[in-house]
Amino acid sequence: MSEFLQLAFSGLTVGAIYALIALGFTLIYNASDVINFAQGDFVMIGGMGTVFLMAAGLALPVAALIAVVAGVLVGLLLHRLAIEPARGASPVTLIMITIGASIFIKGVSQIIFDKQFHSLPAFSGDTPIPVGGATILPQSLWVMGTALALVVALYLFLEHTLVGKAVLATAANRLAAKLVGINVALVLALAFGLSAAMGALAGVVATPITLTRYDIGTLFTLKGFAAAMLGGMGNPLGAVVGGLLIGLIETFAAGYLSSTYKDAVAFLMILVVLLFMPRGLFGSRTVERV
Repeated sequence: MSEFLQLAFSGLTVGAIYALIALGFTLIYNASDVINFAQGDFVMIGGMGTVFLMAAGLALPVAALIAVVAGVLVGLLLHRLAIEPARGASPVTLIMITIGASIFIKGVSQIIFDKQFHSLPAFSGDTPIPVGGATILPQSLWVMGTALALVVALYLFLEHTLVGKAVLATAANRLAAKLVGINVALVLALAFGLSAAMGALAGVVATPITLTRYDIGTLFTLKGFAAAMLGGMGNPLGAVVGGLLIGLIETFAAGYLSSTYKDAVAFLMILVVLLFMPRGLFGSRTVERV
């Protein structure tokens, strides 16, 4: 029982990271119908930026804030220089643009930073907390708490603010949103900026556990995408549930089968979703008149 509980804690921690990345996918997809395969690179920017800013002498909170702001700026530049000029292009073209942007970000990152793995000190120490015969690291509570706080904040933003309702209106019908005076370009830029902020913040809280490197965003992107697909692309609740499920399945597979298959779980889930439930667990069925 203690082993099961220990694996569950680890799975929820990893799943919370995937959920944060999946929420970034969901936010951009809802606002612009773009699947951003550079989403995981914001996680890298948050982690690597904080590491190097702390090495320069800044305190952790200041370094983390600057790293998140840097992630937001990269997200806004991605929208302005890559996505906005290709507005109206096919979904496949936009996906290829985001993949190209991801490769470019990695190339620049290895020049600005380096090619080594880095970590951050745990925010509240690294003394394990005993729970039911198992232990949980204080940093895991930071990860899960951050995920919960961002989910609640995103819900409140979308449902209870005028700007959030503008995002939802743009997602529902871009032309109608324009006709009622919503600045669609600004809303799309906001979606990219917020998704980048969530990714960078995920990188800050996850780096003490997962380590970071200039190319770690690729794996995070694929697993976050798998989580968004499993939950139902475009559904925030589905993104969270999908992330937690993949984290749990991945951890239990590593614990009871072999760690060799750990990273294969996300890819297997993508195949299962595409073959048997293409709308995901919480995806809505759409009807198109022709």
